[in-house]
Amino acid sequence: MLNAAHIKWGFTLLLALGFFISATAQKENVPYLLPMPQKVNWHSGYCPASFGSISGEDEEGAVKQWLNAIGLKQNNSSPVTILVNKVGDIEEASVNKDEAYRLNIRNNKINIEAITDLGVYRAIQTLRQLIVADSQTPVIRECSITDWPAFRIRGFMHDTGRGFIPFDELKKQIELLARFKINVFHWHLTEDIGWRLESKVFPELTESANFERLPGKFYTIEQAKELVQFAKKHQVLLIPEIDMPGHSAAFTRAIGHDMQSEEGMEKLKMLMDEICEVFADVPYLHIGTDEVHFTNPDFVPEMVSYIRNKGMKAISWNPGWDYQSDEIDMIHMWSSRGKLLPGTPAIDSRLHYINHFDSFADIVALYNSNVAGVREGTPDVAGSIIALWNDRHVESTEDILSQNGFYPSMLTLAESTWYGGRDKYFYEQGTLIKPDEKKDYPSFSNFEARMLHFKEKVFACEPFAYVKQSNVKWRITDQFPNEGDLSKKFPPEKKIKKEYRWKDDIFETTEATGAGIYLRHVWGTLVPSFYENPKPNHTAYAYTWIYSPKNQEAGLHLRFQNYSRSEKDIPPPQGKWDYKESRVWLNDNEIGPPHWENQHKERTSEISLRNENWEGKNPIPISLKKGWNKLLLKMPVGEFTSEEVRLVKWMFNAVIVTLDGKKALDGIIYSPDKKKK
Repeated sequence: MLNAAHIKWGFTLLLALGFFISATAQKENVPYLLPMPQKVNWHSGYCPASFGSISGEDEEGAVKQWLNAIGLKQNNSSPVTILVNKVGDIEEASVNKDEAYRLNIRNNKINIEAITDLGVYRAIQTLRQLIVADSQTPVIRECSITDWPAFRIRGFMHDTGRGFIPFDELKKQIELLARFKINVFHWHLTEDIGWRLESKVFPELTESANFERLPGKFYTIEQAKELVQFAKKHQVLLIPEIDMPGHSAAFTRAIGHDMQSEEGMEKLKMLMDEICEVFADVPYLHIGTDEVHFTNPDFVPEMVSYIRNKGMKAISWNPGWDYQSDEIDMIHMWSSRGKLLPGTPAIDSRLHYINHFDSFADIVALYNSNVAGVREGTPDVAGSIIALWNDRHVESTEDILSQNGFYPSMLTLAESTWYGGRDKYFYEQGTLIKPDEKKDYPSFSNFEARMLHFKEKVFACEPFAYVKQSNVKWRITDQFPNEGDLSKKFPPEKKIKKEYRWKDDIFETTEATGAGIYLRHVWGTLVPSFYENPKPNHTAYAYTWIYSPKNQEAGLHLRFQNYSRSEKDIPPPQGKWDYKESRVWLNDNEIGPPHWENQHKERTSEISLRNENWEGKNPIPISLKKGWNKLLLKMPVGEFTSEEVRLVKWMFNAVIVTLDGKKALDGIIYSPDKKKK
């Protein structure tokens, strides 16, 4: 029997050796797996990707349906037999045994062992990834896997109150992400801007006049019920959220009463009767309670009690109402002020708001971070949810997914919350790829290779604004004091070197890796970045040499400010990269910014970001000469606040891509020291 010490050691060892598994997979042509199972032993053979017979625990034919859904069909001439066996325990699983499974594939036999049907389903999703379909006749790689999730909640949230995701799109996302063992969809349905769920009791809630954005776009009761069942079919728990009493201006406009008033509470209870019936097949109702001034001290306790009496459990944001441990069923932490409530399970979404993410550096942080300070789930830590907020209007679903890096973020969360074993939280781990460490760099590059594999194989038709970055190498200078003169020139503009002497001081350079580098994170020093002590009114330079095997046209994805999709920030001035006087040179020729499509000067949430954020947009066309090409970035910063941009991000994103921007450019080498190896 494994004890806790064995499990902890095993997590560390498996995470550290993840790169070896990936390298072996490429060498032996074995399938990529994501999330990485806890234990994998590869065998040398293959079996046909079909089956002749199935036996064991499949009384209602569910397993056969699941097999058909992954493309594994019954063929009477197939020599493959499938045995599904329910077992009393999977001893290796330290937590979440209901999702644990063993999968053994050898000698034309596929054996699945699990404690529950849910474990069987998880095994079949892994089986899907073991199908090698590159040849004319698909086959399954033989292996033995023992697996279980580190955390029991691994989910995503859409703010459909401020925005709107079409119904069929939600179904597609649930189906796609369930393949990677994502198991929760948090459906944020109501906001100040609009109430997106039909009501027969109060139909005025969805009248066009009561929306401030996207009038008339809402989900019907029948769609809500259908989505619950669709999610259940894919072993995904749907958690609806009706925000109360804050973020409820849409309710007030339609009903004519504030939620906290006596009349408002009476109407809200009538609405809860209807909503609890609509969502009768799910256990939880999320009630919000965040960002509100409580004028009625009885409101939250009374509404929690009312919902519990309807047979549902209540989830509430933290910070929000100040609960005791027995007064709420689950808390959902947001912002750095979110705290665990002993005795009550918690969902961690504190630094998981991807509307503030950049495309690269924050993915590294998300990959490396544990959940609420623990390596695997506990009674008080249930797991994590990625939250995508649409405070700023976004014109299309494609832009919502692309600009916020939705699918790359979800695959990253799928890996880190299933596999677990992370030592540090965002506050300690930070956003940097650390190439000199034996564990962190190979582990991340392993994951990146697997994620990009599925980008091509599963998400080829979906917005997926991530390209390979683990090979992008830089040298970044110490901070030069610019004394508020952002156009001030410093020695790197004349010649790039490892070290500079300027005004009797030595300014060194330090290596960095990645297509996204925060010199100072969006959340300041809360999240570690490149500079341990980033200073206002300073200038940094980053440079690298790019080896191209031939003269060729390429694209450059470049920016110096990632605009958070919750902000009213105005676009850069025409002819400038940003408000910080950032500049870039390729082979000593300056590259100017694109023509900014937005030109407004008023701060508003109702004008969508366009090419200020380049995810999914066309890159800057560049010409690479055969041999070494010098790329130099200048990054001044003034104060860390601005009238034009609320969250000044001292950062850069830069990577060479294909002309359409969809892939990293093959065959090039990034080396600030001009080394090909």
